[in-house]
Amino acid sequence: MDKVITSDLETICTNIHDKLVEGVKKRLDADAPLGFLLSGGLDSSLVCAISQKLLNKPIETYAIGMEEDAIDLKYAKEVADFIGSNHHEIIINKDDVLHAIKPVIKTLATFDITTIRASIGMYLICKAIHEQSNIRVLLTGEISDELFGYKYTDFAPNKDAFQEESIKRVHELYMYDVLRADRCISTNSIEARVPFGDLDFVKYVMSIDPEKKLNTYHKGKYLLRHAFEKDEILPYDILMREKAAFSDAVGHSLSDDIKEYAQSYYTDEEFKEKVKKYKYCTPFTKESLLYREIFESYYPNQASMIKDFWMPNKNWEGCNVNDPSARYLSNYGDSGK
Repeated sequence: MDKVITSDLETICTNIHDKLVEGVKKRLDADAPLGFLLSGGLDSSLVCAISQKLLNKPIETYAIGMEEDAIDLKYAKEVADFIGSNHHEIIINKDDVLHAIKPVIKTLATFDITTIRASIGMYLICKAIHEQSNIRVLLTGEISDELFGYKYTDFAPNKDAFQEESIKRVHELYMYDVLRADRCISTNSIEARVPFGDLDFVKYVMSIDPEKKLNTYHKGKYLLRHAFEKDEILPYDILMREKAAFSDAVGHSLSDDIKEYAQSYYTDEEFKEKVKKYKYCTPFTKESLLYREIFESYYPNQASMIKDFWMPNKNWEGCNVNDPSARYLSNYGDSGK
């Protein structure tokens, strides 16, 4: 890692602003029609708002949600209305989710729980975009969490622990968030572009004194939020919206429906017996066993491709949970509203 940057807060935020804008600008140069994934969360909303301002014309934005309890849809619409995009909503249900499990696992070649949950929504929205439009390039908000922090990194005990966790997450992107974005988009014949992954931007953010990235501001990702506060390119409530994991914000029922299905798929006795087969990354819930068995049917004896289950750092106080969803953290708060 390069020398740690210890500049004052305002200088750091100005540089974050300018480098992200440049990262977006580079990725707007396309011969094929552009589209934008918009969850209504901070990261995708910033990408969309910056793009709208740079292009100075309505962009095509897309959001997805469960028909009964979508969280993201209302926030995505708020952003779309504010920036003036041509907005499209994809509504899915329990059957859509369950039918997508096998093709998603086959596409991603993973058994990781949170990656599969989040990929179901992303796979289905990209499938719909391919079928319903001529969009062939999509900009997304991935990689911000690895740089600025997840909900669970609020529990980081000190700056060194935060930085070590961030470096770990960046190095493992190919197994989790970037795997999801790349495969879900490309399998639907669309090109993915990720402004937060701009090398100059990543290099800068990772060299910021991690003390300034700790959540001592009572708001996660404060540096990123503050960097765009003066621009007023987003509603203030969106700029300050608490993070919700993508699979949760598509609708809590998405993962609940899968868990319910897995619970009925195996008896308790079957579960106890079947998990004994897997010594590496042993499934620890019926949902994880379901994913692993499907994975093995497509990729037998290749589980070592995935290093481990993506989970919060269980060594930190407040993070010893058995589900990767931020819903199970004590600081989830308003994220699910």
